[in-house]
Amino acid sequence: MKQDAPGRWRPSPLLYASAAVHVGAGAAVLARPHVWPWALGAVAANHIGLAAAGLWPRSRLLGPNWTRLPARDGSEAAVAITIDDGPEPDVTPQVLAQLETQRACATFFCVGERVLRYPDLAQEIIRRGHAIENHSQRHRHNFSLLGPGAMNAEVSKAQESIHRVTGSYPKFFRAPAGLRNPFLDPVLVRLKLRLASWTRRGFDTVNGDPDVVLRRLTTPLQAGDILLLHDGHAARGRGGKPVILDVLPRLLDALNSAGLSPVTLRSALP
Repeated sequence: MKQDAPGRWRPSPLLYASAAVHVGAGAAVLARPHVWPWALGAVAANHIGLAAAGLWPRSRLLGPNWTRLPARDGSEAAVAITIDDGPEPDVTPQVLAQLETQRACATFFCVGERVLRYPDLAQEIIRRGHAIENHSQRHRHNFSLLGPGAMNAEVSKAQESIHRVTGSYPKFFRAPAGLRNPFLDPVLVRLKLRLASWTRRGFDTVNGDPDVVLRRLTTPLQAGDILLLHDGHAARGRGGKPVILDVLPRLLDALNSAGLSPVTLRSALP
C-alpha cells in the first residue's frame, strides 16, 4: 500500500465530487428554479455521504489514512501496537513495565493536556524507547463536528504540548474515536502529520472481558497490522483491573508465537 508523505494539500476525489454537486445544484436552481427540491436533496445526500466518510475511522475517502503498516523490504514481520488516551498514572506505568518485560515497542497516542499534566510519565514513555503521537489537545467528544479553526487549534496545541514536554514533535495524528470531517486533512498537511487509524481494535474502553478483547485483536493476526488498545479510559475487568493489563501480556505472547515483532509507527515511515 502506497503511503503519501505530507506535502501540499490535495483534495480527495470525494471532495472534488462534493464541490461539483454544490456547483451543479446551484446552477440548476438558477436555470430552473422549480427544481430546487431536487437540488436541495442532492446537496443533502452529499453532506450525508461526507459525514459517513468521517464517521468511518478506517476510511480514506477524506484523505490518506494509515490502516496498516506500509510494506517495506525486511519489515514483513512487523506489527504496531498503539495505545490511546493517556498518559494515565494508574495504568501507563504498568503498561510500560509489561512492554519492557518482553522488550516490545509501542506507539502512544497521547492527549496534549494529559502530557502537560503528567510530564514525567510522558518523558518515561520516550525514555523507554516508545513513541508519543498526537491524539488532540483535549480529546473532545465533538471533535468531528468542529470547524476548521477549532480543529486546527486542537491538533496544533497538542503538537506544541507534546513538543514542550518531550522535545519532539509528533509525526502521526489519530482523531478522538477515529471520527473526523473534511476540515482535518488540510490541518494535518500543514503540520506535517500523517493520519493513522488501525487494522483492528479491541473495544477495550467498553468491554472488560480480556478474552473478547484479545480475540478481536488477534483474529486474524497478520504482519502489517496496526492494533489499538487504551491506557486512558480503559474498561475495568474483574476486581476493577484495567482490561489492557490482562490483554497486553497475552497479545505480546501471541505476537511472539506468530513470529511478529512490535514496532513504532515512526519506524515504519518510508
